[in-house]
Amino acid sequence: MMYKHVALLVRQDDMSHEEFVDYWQANHTPIAKDIEGVVRYQQVLPTEPAHAEFDGLAELYFETLEDLHEALGSPGSRDYDPTKEIAAKAREDVNNFLAVEERPRIIGEEIVQKDEVDGDTDGLYKHSAFLVRQDDMTHEEFVDYWQTNHTPIAREIEGVVKYNTVIPTDPENAEFDGVAELYFDDIEKLYDALGSEGLRDYAPDRGKAKAAREDVNNFLAIDERPRFIGQEQLVKDEG
Repeated sequence: MMYKHVALLVRQDDMSHEEFVDYWQANHTPIAKDIEGVVRYQQVLPTEPAHAEFDGLAELYFETLEDLHEALGSPGSRDYDPTKEIAAKAREDVNNFLAVEERPRIIGEEIVQKDEVDGDTDGLYKHSAFLVRQDDMTHEEFVDYWQTNHTPIAREIEGVVKYNTVIPTDPENAEFDGVAELYFDDIEKLYDALGSEGLRDYAPDRGKAKAAREDVNNFLAIDERPRFIGQEQLVKDEG
């Protein structure tokens, strides 16, 4: 069992996307990867920055939820004040390049639903859907439908080589009801199945992709669901 913090990054107004990525990679990453308790750290850079809803994803894994909360705060905390040295340094540094108040995040437990790459996702293309349930559903009803009905379809979408779901550890304070992560080894296969960056909706015409798209109408609030398409980079892995 692994606990995961996913930050949806938004750059400050006075920065270009390129300036943001340069600072993130050169200055912040060397700090963040060594935050106390982090056992895996990966980043996702948008394949089409001009059309992406965010400038990147930062994904940090911890073995215990307590370690995660100590380093990065608890769900519902837009801001936090870590006491450990490197976590505190990383928190201070985000003020140099992130629009903190515009940065959604989710803390959850990752469940591997399919894995044809033995966990090696470095360089793969990933579609991350940040899920919001329909108004007439409870979070528990949403998770039950998602895991029982939708996941068996989604993990068989043509081209998917790895599929994870992330369920929030504190649903009442979480910004999303979950995250669905679908990995592809070819960006055109991803676009064909799930649409390209910037599309709020899409209409696949065949196979499991079509069935999955039709099924999301049964439990998701599509217009409130951010999504992000990018290429993953593994920064640290102690597993």
